[in-house]
Amino acid sequence: MSTLGPQAGLAPALDRAAKAVEQTLEVVLPKPHGLHSRIHEAMRYATFAGGKRLRPFLVMECAALFNVDEAHARRTAAAIEVLHTYSLVHDDLPCMDDDDLRRGRPTTHKAFDEATAVLAGDGLLTIAFEILADAKTHPSAEVRCKLITRLAEAAGADGMIGGQMIDMVAAERSFGADEVMLLQRLKTGQLFEFSCEAGAILGEAGPAEQERMRQYAADMGLVFQITDDLLDVTSTAEKAGKAVGKDQEHGKATLVSIYGIDGAREKARQIADRAVAALAPFGGNGAALRDLLPFLLTRES
Repeated sequence: MSTLGPQAGLAPALDRAAKAVEQTLEVVLPKPHGLHSRIHEAMRYATFAGGKRLRPFLVMECAALFNVDEAHARRTAAAIEVLHTYSLVHDDLPCMDDDDLRRGRPTTHKAFDEATAVLAGDGLLTIAFEILADAKTHPSAEVRCKLITRLAEAAGADGMIGGQMIDMVAAERSFGADEVMLLQRLKTGQLFEFSCEAGAILGEAGPAEQERMRQYAADMGLVFQITDDLLDVTSTAEKAGKAVGKDQEHGKATLVSIYGIDGAREKARQIADRAVAALAPFGGNGAALRDLLPFLLTRES
């Protein structure tokens, strides 16, 4: 029997996290100034394009499980959000996914130009580590170094970038379910894993707690990606806020193409139940993290 329940507390939690991180982003992102002001404008255009702010939500909620100072959680949430935004800016470029629409409006290279988009992505990637390195993020240098190391691992060649590389060759290969899940765990899941583990790192929790947060995030990330692939098949650009049908157009294998629409939905439900089970040791805490799973299973954008 499914362990997934109602989502009453999720919307307020998502809203609180989004508002908190946007207030912090307003502070940590440079205001346009000087002869190079165009790069600041492009960085802010990409970052303040809306979206669910899911990764900041994960940081904030997981940090709350370990009684982390909210100011520290907010800055860490801002760091993961700007790094995630950099990945979107670069993914949308003509040399990558070649998308014109992101979050319902022109992508950064369309609103500015390709060269500015590349530099804006570079600027966002760099400032993520600047935020984490600042003593305002945590008084312990050891904690800050752990955050920096984990984010570098999650975003690097054996993390998100490695997943993007697999994705680029996917159309030329015949992938099975295991290869598709590896791709998704690297390309999308690694930043989710950092977002959840960061709460335990900020709270100076032990390895077992950090591993439990990684397990939750890995399964939650798979659910997110399966439902994203379902939207690519079943939704419209207006609902999704981005181009749809691209995986099929490029001949890329997904769990939807492997299992079919109904099979992929069932697979997502099974993984969602496993993610919820990982939170059992926290008892009544983490309700919004549990509620996230049914939200993902039914999302339309």
